[in-house]
Amino acid sequence: MKPAVDCKGIPYPVYTTARVAMCASVDGARPRGSVSLLKIEISGEKAGVPLPGQFYMLRAMKTGVLLGRPISIFHAEQTNHGVELQFLILKKGKGTAELCALEADDEVQVLGPLGNTFPQPKPGETVCLVGGGIGIAPIAGFSETLADGSYDFYASFKSGKYGTGSLRPRRLVITTDDGSEGLHGMLPVALDAQKLKDGGYAAVYACGPTPMLEYVKDISEKAGIPCWLSMEANMACGMGVCLGCTIPTTEGNKRCCKDGPVFDSRLLVFPKPAACERRQPLSGEPDLSVTVAGVRFENPIIGSSGTFGFGSEYAPVFDVNRLGGIASKGLTLEPREGNSGTRLWETPSGLMNSIGLQNPGIPHFIEHELPEMLKLKPVTIANLSGSTLESYIEGAKLLDKTDVPVIELNISCPNVATGGAAFGMSCTAAQTATEAVRALTKKPLIVKLTPQSPELLNVAMHCIQAGADGISLCNSFQGVAINVETGRPVFDKVKAGFGGPAVRPIAMRLVYELYDEILKLPEARRVPIFAIGGVAEWRDVVEFIMAGATAVEVGTNTFANPLTMIECIDGLRGFMKRKGYRTLEEMRGIAHR
Repeated sequence: MKPAVDCKGIPYPVYTTARVAMCASVDGARPRGSVSLLKIEISGEKAGVPLPGQFYMLRAMKTGVLLGRPISIFHAEQTNHGVELQFLILKKGKGTAELCALEADDEVQVLGPLGNTFPQPKPGETVCLVGGGIGIAPIAGFSETLADGSYDFYASFKSGKYGTGSLRPRRLVITTDDGSEGLHGMLPVALDAQKLKDGGYAAVYACGPTPMLEYVKDISEKAGIPCWLSMEANMACGMGVCLGCTIPTTEGNKRCCKDGPVFDSRLLVFPKPAACERRQPLSGEPDLSVTVAGVRFENPIIGSSGTFGFGSEYAPVFDVNRLGGIASKGLTLEPREGNSGTRLWETPSGLMNSIGLQNPGIPHFIEHELPEMLKLKPVTIANLSGSTLESYIEGAKLLDKTDVPVIELNISCPNVATGGAAFGMSCTAAQTATEAVRALTKKPLIVKLTPQSPELLNVAMHCIQAGADGISLCNSFQGVAINVETGRPVFDKVKAGFGGPAVRPIAMRLVYELYDEILKLPEARRVPIFAIGGVAEWRDVVEFIMAGATAVEVGTNTFANPLTMIECIDGLRGFMKRKGYRTLEEMRGIAHR
C-alpha cells in the first residue's frame, strides 16, 4: 500500500517511531560538534518519501523536553523496508542537543512529512540556490531533484563549511564570515541584484538566517526574479493547529508549518528586530559580587532554605564555599518533627513537599549548626519562621545576639497549620510581623513572601515600608495530588508546596512585577529582590537578574542535580564575559528598559 497523498500530491503526515541508523558530528562544521548528521529509518507501508522543502517534528524517545523540534529534510530515499531520512541538526538547545546525542538503534518519535514543497523549475531553466548555515539542508535536499549543472549554489557560513558534498551545481560559491573557506565575508560579497540578473536565473530558492533571507528577497525583487524562501518559526504541533508559528505577510498572518515553510518572497514581511545593546566581550573576569545592606556576597547564587540543610550536608559532593550564600532550614523557636504521612511527591518538572518545618529549634541551631555555618565562606542566612507573632519575636531576639549576618523572615511556608504563610497573606499581618522583627534587630532583614497572597505586590510594599532590607520571592506554590490507586489525597494535610522548573515562568512574572513597583520608590528606599522559583540552569539566573533580581536562590533542582548552583555560577560568569557585562548591575532589570 502506497502512502496517502492529498490532492496536490503532498504526502499526509504520519506519527510513528523511527529507528536511528546513525548519528555523528559533521566534518567541517565549526565549532566542532555543533552540527550532526542524523539518519533514521521508518519501516512499514505508510513510510513515504517526503518532498523537497518539507520537514518533520522529531523528538528523542528518551527526552526531557515536551515538544518535538521541526527539522528540514536533507536527504530521503526509499528502502526495501520503508524510507531512510537524513537531517542536519544544529545543536541550539535541549531538544536539538538530545537529537545530536542519539546513537544507533535509539528510537525517535516522528511526525511528518509536514509543510509544502519548493515549486519545480521548468525543464531547461537555470536557477539560483542559496543556503545559509543550517539552512543549507533543505536547499541541498531540493538540489537533488534538479538536473546536474542546472543551478548555481551559494553557501554562506560563519565559519567552515558542511552539507555541500552531494551538490552537482554549474557553479558553487562559498563565503565565510571569518574567511576560513571560500570568499571572506557573508553573502553580499558574492551575490547582489546585478549578479542575479547576469546569471540569467529563472528563480531563486533560499533558506537560512532571517537577515540573509530578507537580503535575498530584496535583491531578487530588485532583479525581477521570482524568489522562494523557506522560513523558520517556533512551533508546537506542525499541523497548523497551535498557531504559534505564524509569520506576517501581505495577506495577514500565515502558518509557517501549514502554509509554508516555503513562501513566495513577495508575500513576506520582515519586521524590524528589536534594538539590542551590543557590547564587546570582556578581556578580564566579571565581578559577580552583590552587596545587600552592607553585607557582601561573592556571587548572587544562594542555597535556598529547606533545600540545602545547613550548608555542610553537600560539602562531600562539591565545594560549597563557592556559593554566594546559604539560607538555613526554616527555624522555629521550638524543635519540630514536621508533618506526618507522605512528604514528597514527584510531578512533571516539579516536586511537591509537605515537610512541615521540621527543624532542631533556634536554641539548638545557635549552639550547634550556626557555628559550623559561620566557618563556611558563603554568607549565612538564618531563615526565621514561627506560628505566632510572639514566637517570631522571641526567635528574633535570640538570633540578634548571634553573629549571623542576615535574617530571612519566613512568612510564607505553605506546610504549617498556623503562622507561616498566614502572616504573608495580608498587608496588615505582613507589615506587623516585619515591624516587630525589625524593631528587635539591626541585622539585614529579608522578608520571604508567599505567592498565594491575592495582594502580593501590596504585601511586599508594606514589608518594605515596615523596614525590610530585601524581599525573597517566592516560596513554593500550593498544590494538591491524588493517589489514583487509593482515591485519596497524597498528603495528610491535602495541600502541599510545589516547586521546580514548572513554576519558573510564574515566579519570573512575580519578580518582574515587583521590580516594576520598587522602581516607583525613591532610589534611597529601593530594596533588592532575592528571586526563587524553578532555577535549573544559568540561563534561568540570567533571566531573573534581567527581570530585576539582585540575587537568586536555588532550591528543588539541587535534588535533581547537586551541582546546579556551581554550574549556575560558572555559566553566569561565562555569559557575562561573552556579552561584555563587567558587573551584575549592568544587566539588572534591563528587561524593563
